[in-house]
Amino acid sequence: MALGKSLKYFITHMREKHRLAFRNQHTDTEVWYMHISPLNLLAGFFALVLILFIIVMSIVAFTPILDLLPGYPGSKSREMLINNIMRLDSLQQEVRNMQIYSENVALIMEGKNPVTRNDVQRMDSLNNVKSKVEVVAEDSILRSQMEATSGPYSLNDPTTGRRNLRNTMEMYAPVQGVVAQQFSPRDGQYGISLVTPVNQPVMAVADGTVIFSGWVPDHGYVIYIQHGNNLISVYRSNVNVLKKDGERVRSGEIIGYTGTPEAESSGNFEFELWHNGNAVDPMGYIVFK
Repeated sequence: MALGKSLKYFITHMREKHRLAFRNQHTDTEVWYMHISPLNLLAGFFALVLILFIIVMSIVAFTPILDLLPGYPGSKSREMLINNIMRLDSLQQEVRNMQIYSENVALIMEGKNPVTRNDVQRMDSLNNVKSKVEVVAEDSILRSQMEATSGPYSLNDPTTGRRNLRNTMEMYAPVQGVVAQQFSPRDGQYGISLVTPVNQPVMAVADGTVIFSGWVPDHGYVIYIQHGNNLISVYRSNVNVLKKDGERVRSGEIIGYTGTPEAESSGNFEFELWHNGNAVDPMGYIVFK
């Protein structure tokens, strides 16, 4: 009841000034006084709250105090989150560009017109715009050359593999001599035969590993070397070999000597090349003088 009367008095006398005084307890004399109205007191209270609010917000905004609070996402956490979002957007854009490139290559190989896709990525949306690319005469010419059975750009040329092998491997001539028999698989000649002096050094045509080294009744000492690109070189009719099975050899290294025990002045040295299990013509890869 008394609280209601006080509140009613406070509301009805908002603008009336009251005397606020401090008195000495012992002497009952007035030490200090001030005239104040309830309206001024209420305004001062709201001003104090506003000043405290401004001070707190300034501290939060311009100081790293939030980073000290456990479990609260401070400025460092927000900065890390923004950087991760930017990286994710960049990665997504790269993936879409690779996908567009792959789709265009597939369309070109099928003889169709490629398309371009202009991707505009924002934080909340992704707009894809497709437009047809004009047919270019050069593309048609390149496509016809790639689909042909021969030519420098042909994908169906059976000699492409041999040309690539010849371009990627630089081979030494195993011996110097006169070609007596050329490569002829139909006649059972899977390599070439060269007339050479006896005891001429035989050199490895390329780097590799010896997979067989020994004597056979028909060809004397024989050595097989495994090279890169699934290539095997075979050296027959040697009077002696210097390498054993499993040894590594370098290009141009002496691995044996030509001739057979029966030959006195000259003999036929036989050399073969095998690629992917098929005999190939050595003269297509090595120049014999």
